[in-house]
Amino acid sequence: MQMEQVNLELTPKPRGVHLVTDEILSHLPSITRYESGLLHLFLQHTSAALSINENADPDVRLDTETFIDTLIPDGYEKFRHTLEGPEDMPAHLKSMIFGCQITIPISDKRVALGIWQGIYLIEARHHGGSRRIVATIHGNLL
Repeated sequence: MQMEQVNLELTPKPRGVHLVTDEILSHLPSITRYESGLLHLFLQHTSAALSINENADPDVRLDTETFIDTLIPDGYEKFRHTLEGPEDMPAHLKSMIFGCQITIPISDKRVALGIWQGIYLIEARHHGGSRRIVATIHGNLL
């Protein structure tokens, strides 16, 4: 069993739901050395989230964004935590609901995502900036 850890940074993205599978994997070429294992991704932020969902139709990302913005609107009058603007507390709630970490199996030198699955970054801030991820690979080398 082998383990390695990589700190990576995603390019800044506007508020929304973004497919980031290729960007993340571009930082992890060593996955191709693993016969089997697990890739754990931990997002080091409290106003963004990681998720796995459909990677083919961009409407899924747009509909997800529409739904979460309707569910947790900016400027909700009962929120007290608004130091950084009306999207401050809603961004934290979106992060809590979707979560800051995911684990994906590694099989036969690649992440074992389903044919229609991709890794999403849910950016809940209008100007969140670059996002840091700690990627940890545990597995059996070839």
